[in-house]
This record gives sequence, C-alpha cells and structure tokens, in this order.
Amino acid sequence: MVTIKKNVLVSALLIAMVGLSSMAHADDTKKAGTGPNPYSDCGIGAALFSNTNWAAVTSNVIWDLGSTAITSATASPETCSGKNVKTALFIRDTYQQLVEEAAKGEGTHLTAALNLMECGSAQQGVAIQSVRESMSHVIAQPNYQDQTNLEKSADFFKVINNAVVSSCSV
Repeated sequence: MVTIKKNVLVSALLIAMVGLSSMAHADDTKKAGTGPNPYSDCGIGAALFSNTNWAAVTSNVIWDLGSTAITSATASPETCSGKNVKTALFIRDTYQQLVEEAAKGEGTHLTAALNLMECGSAQQGVAIQSVRESMSHVIAQPNYQDQTNLEKSADFFKVINNAVVSSCSV
C-alpha cells in the first residue's frame, strides 16, 4: 500500500513538474512545445545517455526527480542539446588528456573541444591560454584530488565555456 501511494505521489510530481516547466519556458518568440524535452535532452541523464532517451529519462527521474533537468530546460534551454552536450561528453571521456594538453598549452583533444564549441581557429590560441590559466587555479584547489572524474570534468567544462565566451566569436 505504501509503495502504491509512493508511486502515485511520484507520478503526480512528475506530471506537475512537466506542466510547470512548459509554462515557465513559454515566450512570445517560440511556439509552445518547441523547446527541449527536459527529461531526455537535459540534465545528468542527457549527459550520460545522449543516444538513449529512455535511459536519460530514467536517470533524470532517479537522480533528483528531474528537477535539475527541468531547471536546465527552463533557465537555459540552449545548454540542453547541441554543442554543449557533445562537448560535455567529450570532456568527460577525454578529461585526462585535456588536462595534460591544457598544461602544455596545445593538443589535439584541446583543439577538438574548442572546435566542438565552435571556437574559430584564429581565436583558439587566446582561448587555450585562458583555459591553461584557469585550470592551473582549479587544479591547485585543496579538494581537487578528492573530486570524482565527473566533478573534474564539470569544472573543465565551465573553464572552457568561459574561455570560449570571452575569446571566441561564435
């Protein structure tokens, strides 16, 4: 009986969150329903399972009932798909190489990440210097060694995203 009540409550919350997210994302320039699906295109689920919608949805619901995914979809829908997701996955999968290349100030993985973020080759030198400088501060933090690979990857994404925003014309 408790399990049934729990399932009904979770289902009701999910329906309410989907309804609220669609209202929060509505604006005058886009037709309703044209934004990203928060459960399959956003959040931790989309980052981990970009090609498997059911797994992305399941992961988002299990992780935090989809609240992070919904927040992403409503506050910054541009982060839910496209270059940011591809770049985040690339960083997660090649983090160690990226950190080493950032320390050197050059490398194929670093160039590939900047290409994924659509940073023009003419601006990549400045962006790489920014990444190199910022990552030296990130790595120097006392808790850096205790972080998971996913946490380190998230930090690297923030660093490279900031470098692209400030150095590259997209």
